[in-house]
Amino acid sequence: MTNLDKIMKPRTIAVVGASTKDHTIGSDIMKRLQEYKFNGKIYPVNPKGGIIEGLQAYTTVNEIPDEVDLAIIVVNAKFVLATIDQCHEKGIKGLCVITAGFKETGKEGAELERQLLEKVKEYGMRCVGPNCLGVVNTNPEIRMDGCFAESLPERGHIGFVSQSGALGGGILNILKDLNLGFAQFISIGNQADVNAETALEYWENDDDVEQILLYMESIQNPANFRKLATRISKKKPVLALKAGRSAAGASAASSHTGSLAGADKAANALLKQSGVIREYSLKDLFSTAKVFANCPIPQGDRVAIITNSGGPGIMATDAVCEYGMQMAKISDETKEKLRSFLPSAASVKNPIDMIASAPIEHYKQTLETVIADENVDMIMVIYLPFLGLKDIDVAKAVMEIKAEHPEKPVIGVFMTKNEFFTKLSDMDVNMPFFMYSEEAADGFNRLNQQRLWMNRPEGKVPCYDVDRNKAEQIMKGALLDGRDQLTTLESIDLLSAYGIRACKYGLATNEEEVANLGNSIGYPVVMKMTSKTTSHKTDVGGVRVNIQSEEQLRAEYQDLIAKLTEKGLIDGLEGVIIQEMVKGNREMVCGIATDPQYGPMMMFGLGGVFIETMKDVTFRIAPLTDVDADEMIKSVKAYGLLKGARGTTPAQMEQIQETLLRLSQLVNDYKFIDELDINPLLISEKTGEGIAVDGRIKVRAEEAKKTLNVACSCGCC
Repeated sequence: MTNLDKIMKPRTIAVVGASTKDHTIGSDIMKRLQEYKFNGKIYPVNPKGGIIEGLQAYTTVNEIPDEVDLAIIVVNAKFVLATIDQCHEKGIKGLCVITAGFKETGKEGAELERQLLEKVKEYGMRCVGPNCLGVVNTNPEIRMDGCFAESLPERGHIGFVSQSGALGGGILNILKDLNLGFAQFISIGNQADVNAETALEYWENDDDVEQILLYMESIQNPANFRKLATRISKKKPVLALKAGRSAAGASAASSHTGSLAGADKAANALLKQSGVIREYSLKDLFSTAKVFANCPIPQGDRVAIITNSGGPGIMATDAVCEYGMQMAKISDETKEKLRSFLPSAASVKNPIDMIASAPIEHYKQTLETVIADENVDMIMVIYLPFLGLKDIDVAKAVMEIKAEHPEKPVIGVFMTKNEFFTKLSDMDVNMPFFMYSEEAADGFNRLNQQRLWMNRPEGKVPCYDVDRNKAEQIMKGALLDGRDQLTTLESIDLLSAYGIRACKYGLATNEEEVANLGNSIGYPVVMKMTSKTTSHKTDVGGVRVNIQSEEQLRAEYQDLIAKLTEKGLIDGLEGVIIQEMVKGNREMVCGIATDPQYGPMMMFGLGGVFIETMKDVTFRIAPLTDVDADEMIKSVKAYGLLKGARGTTPAQMEQIQETLLRLSQLVNDYKFIDELDINPLLISEKTGEGIAVDGRIKVRAEEAKKTLNVACSCGCC
C-alpha cells in the first residue's frame, strides 16, 4: 500500500476538527463520509471528545485505538503544524489538509506552508492541500466521500484533479445532469505536495480510472509534467482545462494559487506536445469527457451519418469535413441492404437520409447495417421530432443496437426538447447524446485526435556534430565586452557553428575590403551594418539590398558611413557584413523565446513583415523531437507555400526541420540564451533551402558568465 493509497484507498480515516455544529466543514465531512457509506472506520477527533454523528470522538489522534491511514484535517491554520506532529507520532502517512490560510493569503501563510511541507517530507507522509475541497473514491470497495461538496458523488471511471476547490465542488454537484461519474477526485488546492503530476502518475495503471481530467491554473514542473503526460496519454485520454489564458486571468490565477502562471502560448505548446487534449470551457471539457466515457477509440476517421432530415445531415457533413475527417464511403453491399427496407425516397449515400417518416425499426436496422460496414469508423445518428415518434423511445432503440455492437463509436444528435436530456440523466446510457450535430462532430474529432496521438511515433531528439568551442568563444567575446546582445555578425557566426545554413558572408571594415568581398561572393549582394550599440539596423538605413555591381557597392558603403556619422552612430560600428543575396519571396521565421516558468520555447512560422500582422506561427517547448519539428512545419497556414505554389520550387522540408532541431540543440546546450530570432529564414527559389539571412541572439548575462566561467575585464565578476 503506497502513501497515496493511504489517502485515496484508506481503510481508516481520522477527521481532525470533526464537529457537531451544523454547516461547518468539520460537520459536513463527517456527514458525507457516513452518507456515502465509507467501507472503513471513521474516527472523529475534537478536543472536547463526546459523540459526533453517533461515533465516539477522541480528543487527539493519539487516543485512537487502531492504526489510521488518512487524517482529514479541518482545524484552524495555526493548529495544523502541531496536528501533523501528532499524526506522525500516531504513524499516519496520509494527510488531506482542507484548512485554508496558507500561501494563498500572503507572506506569513507562505511561510506556514513551507513549514508544513518540510514536516511532510521529514515524516515520509503524502499530503493533499492545504486549502482544498478534499478527496473522493467511488470504488464500491472504498466508497469515500471525503469532501464537503453539496451532492454525493456519482460513480464512474474518470479521475479528476481540480486546483480550485469551489469549482471542483460545483462540478461534483452537476454530475448527474451531465450523465457523468467519477472514479476518483482530488482537490489539490495549493498543491504543497500532491499536485496534478502526482495524480497523473498514480492513475497511470489504475484500471478504475479510464480517463483523466485536469483543471489547472498553473503547472508547477513543466518538464516533469511533459514526461509523465506524454507517457500516460498514450494509455488513456488526458483532458485539461488550463485557466489563466489572458494576462488578467494569469494575474488572478497567480494571486489565487500563490504560484506564477506561465504564458498561455507556452502552456498550449506543452499540452500539445504531451498529448493532452486541451479544452477552453467547462462545457467543452465535460462534453469531451462524456464522449470518451461512452465511446471506444475508433480505428480511423471515416464518419457515417444517419438522419431523418436532409438539412441537419448536410450541416453535420460540413462539420465533419471542417475537422479534416472523412465522410465514409458506404459499400455497395451496405447500400443494397439499406434499399431492401428503406422507402424509395430515402438516400442511401452518406449522409443516409431515412426521410421524416422513418419509424423506430428503420433507426435500428439502419444503424445495425451501417455499423457492420468495414468502411465506417464512427456513426452519428440524428433525430428530429416528427409525429408518431417519442424521442426517448428512439434513443432507447439506438442504445439497444449500440449495446450489441460496442466496437464502434456512436453519437446521438437529438434536436428535441430539454426534457429529453433530463430523462436521460435518470437512465443508464451507453452512448453520448447532444442537441446539435456540431457538438457530435467535435466529439468525433477528439476521439480521432486521441487515435492519432496513440499511433504517433515517439520521436527522437537528435544530436548533431557542432562546433561548441567556436560557439562559446563567440559568446565569451560579447560577455567580456559587457554585452548581453550579440552583434549580427556574431549571431550568424554562432548559427553557422551549429550547422545552420546562413548566407555566404564576410566582414569588411573599410571600402577596399567591402569591394573585395562583394567581388568574391558574386553579385547581387546585400550589405548590413553590424554594431555593438545599434541592434535595429533597418531603422537607421543600415541594410542595403540588391546591390548589382562593385561601383554600386562602393557608393552604398560611402552613403552608409556618411549617414551614421551624421546621426552620431559611427562609434559603435564594427563594420559591414556583405552577404550573398538569396532570391526568394517566401520568408519564414524561427527562433527561441524563454518563458520564466516553462523554459525555452521554439517558434516557427511566416516571417518577414508578416510576423506581426498575420501571426501565422506555432510554438513548442524545447527540446524538440524530430516529430515535434515536423508537426511545427505542417501546422502553420504557410505550409502550403512551402510545398510549392504556382510553380515555385518546393522547400526542402527535411532541411528546415533540421534547422529547427539544431536550434533546439543550441538552446538545450546553452540554457542561458534568452532570445534568438532568424527573421527571415528565406526559402531559396533556386534550391528550396531555408537560409538564415539575419540573426539576433540575446543571452542572460549573469547566467551565461557563470556557465562559461567568464570574468569581465575589470575583474569585478
